[in-house]
Amino acid sequence: MRVIDLLHLGRARVIGAWEVDDILIDPGPTSCLPTLLEALGDRPPRALLLTHIHLDHAGATGSLVERWPELPVYVHEVGVPHLVDPARLLESARRLYGDDMDRLWGEVRPVPEARICPLQGGERLLSGAFEVAYTPGHASHHVSYRHDGTAFVGDVGGVRTSEGGPVIPPTPPPEVDVEAWHESIERVRAWRPERLAITHFGAGEQVEAQLAELSRRLDDYAERVRDQDAETFIAGVQAEIVSGAGADQLDTYRQAAPPEQLYAGLERYWKKRADPAR
Repeated sequence: MRVIDLLHLGRARVIGAWEVDDILIDPGPTSCLPTLLEALGDRPPRALLLTHIHLDHAGATGSLVERWPELPVYVHEVGVPHLVDPARLLESARRLYGDDMDRLWGEVRPVPEARICPLQGGERLLSGAFEVAYTPGHASHHVSYRHDGTAFVGDVGGVRTSEGGPVIPPTPPPEVDVEAWHESIERVRAWRPERLAITHFGAGEQVEAQLAELSRRLDDYAERVRDQDAETFIAGVQAEIVSGAGADQLDTYRQAAPPEQLYAGLERYWKKRADPAR
């Protein structure tokens, strides 16, 4: 098992793709594809497992399937239509990233539906080597995978780009659900994994401490957004990062989990709670 640092925009420890033998978990964006392919060498993956379809995790999927047409792709069933036709996904992402879309993520190619294996949670994949759990909260279609003692938890396990730094809940719009996220944390905890493997960034063996910190901060950030404007919230998050990880890690955390997006996602969460029709 190894994490491939995709060196997003030339910066280390922002986005990592996980390789377990010949299985690839979350290949990252197409903007990082040359780095990924160089790390993989000439050996194609046997399967591609996606925790969810956000571009920093899965943007390169279509390009990989074009390169290796027999590559099977596992993803939650809700994400399937957006891989087959990414137009709505890209429209939503463009509202967040604007003219920076191409620089950040690169081209997003469609995935032939015949190559997609839809998941619901509870499955055992690849001769039973990987167990699937449905873990929404960050996204409604998020899943996690357990292999041996490792839980590959995508974004539901938080963002920690420096060892010992703060665990930040990534809460971009539009699908953040705080209650569902807490249930997903409990689902991961029930696996009793020896380590958590996250995309942003790496693996850690302090499982209970990481999940507890994530849970506390998720509630704390949600309450702050109810009471604070965006500027105050962003300043507070950045101060926590500097205090916990050092000023040299601020830009890395910001790239992995932009504080303005954390605010926007939680603000939308509260608006949806007040008006479920939104």
